[in-house]
Amino acid sequence: MLPDDARMRIDAVRESIARAARIARRDPAGVTLVAVSKTHDAEAIRPLIAAGQRVFGENRVQEAAAKWPALRAETPGIELHLVGQLQSNKAEEAVALFDAIHSLDRPSLADALARAMERQGRRPALFVQVNIGEEEQKGGCAIGDLPALLSHARATGLAVAGLMCVPPLDLEPAPWFALLAKLARDHGLAGLSMGMSGDYETAVTLGATHVRVGTALFGQRS
Repeated sequence: MLPDDARMRIDAVRESIARAARIARRDPAGVTLVAVSKTHDAEAIRPLIAAGQRVFGENRVQEAAAKWPALRAETPGIELHLVGQLQSNKAEEAVALFDAIHSLDRPSLADALARAMERQGRRPALFVQVNIGEEEQKGGCAIGDLPALLSHARATGLAVAGLMCVPPLDLEPAPWFALLAKLARDHGLAGLSMGMSGDYETAVTLGATHVRVGTALFGQRS
């Protein structure tokens, strides 16, 4: 991707976010654009960094560890978010590498993250992933288990920043985003990580604080 192409893509997404925020009478500055760079190499990521993007998302700890230390050394101020599932045995590495983790979904992972944070003295922002559509094939905490998981996380000393979801594919996303927003309000949580390339504008109108956008910024993966 050429630098001018990257700038045009970022500007288009940011304009869409701002338009959706205005519709909802929100400040666009309250929405963080997470550029999801999974499967993209450093050569594809650098043009977006050059165009001013500083917040990126990865699905896998191992993939992020292979490319981001060098990219961060080139450009200070990069913020890295884990937006994919996390195994408890990768908690130590995830805490060392990421500034936010969007996939807390079970008490055992909360325990592993709490231990890793205590050892390292780092406190990445944490989002509880909710299996909003109750789909067997998807990760995330069941809606009915959310109160207990939040209580467990807080009891271990973890500060939960908000909730995250991936709505069911091929269904209108608005009701699922609205449900996640209600769950967040009910539990006193301000953060809402919801919305991807196909539906981030809808998510912003319904309160998203973080949108996870890949294809609209990087193009279709080969």
